[in-house]
Amino acid sequence: MSVETQKETLGFQTEVKQLLHLMIHSLYSNKEIFLRELISNASDAVDKLRFEALSKPELLEGGTDLKIRVSFDKDANTVTLEDNGIGMNRDDVITHLGTIAKSGTADFMKNLSGDQKKDSHLIGQFGVGFYSAFIVADKVDVFSRRAGTPASEGVHWSSKGEGEFEVATVEKADRGTKIVLHLKKGEEEFADGWRLRNIIKKYSDHIALPIELPKEQAVAEGEEAPALEWETVNRASALWTRPRTEVKDEEYQEFYKHIAHDYENPLAWSHNKVEGKLEYSSLLYVPARAPFDLYQREAPKGLKLYVQRVFVMDQAESFLPLYLRFIKGVIDSNDLSLNVSREILQKDPIIDSMKSALTKRVLDMLEKLAKNEPEKYQGFWKNFGQVMKEGPAEDSANKEKIAGLLRFASTHGDDGEQNVALADYLARAKEGQDKIYYLTGDTYAQVKNSPHLEVFRKKGIEVLLLTDRIDEWLMSYLSDFDGKSFVDVARGDLDLGNLDSEEDKKAAEEVAKSKEGLVERIKAALGESVSEVRVSHRLTDSPAILAIGEQDLGMQMRQILEASGQKVPESKPIFEFNPAHPLIEKLDAEPSEERFGDLSHILFDQAALAAGDSLKDPAAYVRRLNKLLVELSV
Repeated sequence: MSVETQKETLGFQTEVKQLLHLMIHSLYSNKEIFLRELISNASDAVDKLRFEALSKPELLEGGTDLKIRVSFDKDANTVTLEDNGIGMNRDDVITHLGTIAKSGTADFMKNLSGDQKKDSHLIGQFGVGFYSAFIVADKVDVFSRRAGTPASEGVHWSSKGEGEFEVATVEKADRGTKIVLHLKKGEEEFADGWRLRNIIKKYSDHIALPIELPKEQAVAEGEEAPALEWETVNRASALWTRPRTEVKDEEYQEFYKHIAHDYENPLAWSHNKVEGKLEYSSLLYVPARAPFDLYQREAPKGLKLYVQRVFVMDQAESFLPLYLRFIKGVIDSNDLSLNVSREILQKDPIIDSMKSALTKRVLDMLEKLAKNEPEKYQGFWKNFGQVMKEGPAEDSANKEKIAGLLRFASTHGDDGEQNVALADYLARAKEGQDKIYYLTGDTYAQVKNSPHLEVFRKKGIEVLLLTDRIDEWLMSYLSDFDGKSFVDVARGDLDLGNLDSEEDKKAAEEVAKSKEGLVERIKAALGESVSEVRVSHRLTDSPAILAIGEQDLGMQMRQILEASGQKVPESKPIFEFNPAHPLIEKLDAEPSEERFGDLSHILFDQAALAAGDSLKDPAAYVRRLNKLLVELSV
């Protein structure tokens, strides 16, 4: 390297300082992972060069032999990693090595728990793997030059991981990046060919370009050391191109960690080669945990796209629907052109066919996981369930399949766990039951204790309890499953069909007829507050409830619309009362119209509170209640 110029010292971004502190104090329980991270970054840099060189072959600068080299110096106690990929210019170096260039930096720091093992899993997730070098090194030097720039524009970045770094301009003949790790005292084990070879075989065998180490050569005493020879130590073939029978589970798992920057093994994967009208290979993974930006629908997502083994695009989002945005993997097509762009992908009919097939493959993989490993699937549901609930609205072609993968809490259990599949619900259904009953609400406690469930408890009918914000919206797209229609037990006039005996129906009709006068009287008292008053068939213990009109929005949807600033259509609830309840009997016998009105309004407000709604006039409710209490105490 020539003399350094334009040398300056800069401070790390605050979050990087905190991160380096964690790294230096052994955040990783497995230190050797630093090499996997650096090799993974080098592989990405080579992939990017390969892609850019499709349209600008001059970037290769005559050097088409793409590779990664790892070497060591026992005397100097250093490990050096070098790639001839895209490289970095001065701005790139400051941006990528001086800051955590990710939108989720704050989320990363917020998620740190102080538990070393748990925290170590976050590193790759937030794209900060380069800093793992400081686990084993007390100083890191980076020499880089971006492909296509003159040799005089090389950059030297150096830091001891103590809050600042130096950047200088240097002469660098070759494009790409060279990283020199000055190992800490006690980390000498890594300046060893056998150790490095084993780490590369263990973690990076799947990398689809050669990773070379110096060949071990015996030198007799007094002889001059021969010229350095390099040998490839990894398999250096694209894992997805190999037959499934030749790939071990450990290799699939390591490849996932490479492409997903994750530290946990995936829950499941599917490796497939399609031949015929379309030709492509796919390797799809279901992660074990959710990324920090799962609910940011605009966040980068998608599969790594290769065309005839050549890397083309990270995060190609056209191959899977948005509700499957958590799926990681690779697709390698023989039917697309190498100069394909995101815009072309969105309009290509070949992509529609591939998207349809890949979506079915993912859903099949999830079905298999749910059937064969229900505990693992339950873990998947906790992480990705709310995203899966977006599916029926987005993917009508697979609505039934997606519905079979959904999980709900229900009155069958008492812990609020979302672990009830629709198939299990139907298997437990009462004889003659042709509906799937559900109730939505804000919290499990609220829906579990809702008066709307009283008749269902009495008859032993299971009801699904839906408390996620997305649930009411979901149910507007799910009309039926396995030929059975869904019924919101808080909506419209409840009809239990064959679950009610003829005697029950006749008795209900007679009671309703006998209370027509009370219905009219309550309707007059409540006035514009309600759309209708009627005798309830749902209640056994409570005096009254509020039902939603068949076409009206439920509370969840109203809250979502209000939160987004949209105008909410006006609607009024239906007031239903239980004629057998002592309070209703007293109300019916009340001679004073003023007192009757107060009692009717108190019952209405109590029904609203029981439904989880807020009172439109809390002061009026308190005033009426206090008045009643005073009368009772006299």
